Amino acid sequence: MEKNLPGGTGPVHVPFGHIVANEKWRGSQLAQGMQGKIKLVFEDGLTPVDFYLSSRSCILYVTEADLVAGNGYRKRLVRVRNSGNLQGIVVVEKTRINEQYFPAIQKFTVLDLGMVLLPVANQIEASCLIVQLVQEQSKEPSKNPFLKKKRALLSEPYLLRTVQQIPGVGKVKASLLLQKFPSIHELSNASVQELELVVGQVVAQQIHTFFTQSRQLPHIYC
Repeated sequence: MEKNLPGGTGPVHVPFGHIVANEKWRGSQLAQGMQGKIKLVFEDGLTPVDFYLSSRSCILYVTEADLVAGNGYRKRLVRVRNSGNLQGIVVVEKTRINEQYFPAIQKFTVLDLGMVLLPVANQIEASCLIVQLVQEQSKEPSKNPFLKKKRALLSEPYLLRTVQQIPGVGKVKASLLLQKFPSIHELSNASVQELELVVGQVVAQQIHTFFTQSRQLPHIYC
């Protein structure tokens, strides 16, 4: 099997229908939940990645304890985002204990980094979600025209709430923006003129300023 490059974000060969998992998850409830549904291959040295769904996409798993402990998880997310050769999906345990910390990781992941964030209640729920992502990804796009739409729906409610955190953007404006710009990537790269057509000049400028400033934030944590 092709090993990961130094730094943890190089190419990893993932056999069809498999997940390449970080060795630290061996014997965990998360790994056990996937057994029998998908084939797991454990590898050392995959940091900062937890699971590779393919050679181009991966899962970064943030536990309840990770959130409570502080912002240490941010370095992992930034390394994958800045690698340029991986699509990172962030799966986060959202519980009563860490609920107060969730808005911060939601904003950082979706708005600052432009990555997909999917909250789960526990590792069992996470295992079902990861298996579903692998199964969807394994389908040929030509035979599954709704694949992109299904993926988008997984994070849609949380995407809507996150966009509302932009200054001047409420629920109505957030909905209008996502109809026009269905992803954070598209929204963050929209021009002031394009935004004005949806939310008006004042809010358009606020959104543009917000994303211009946010793009500089990730590198602080490298």
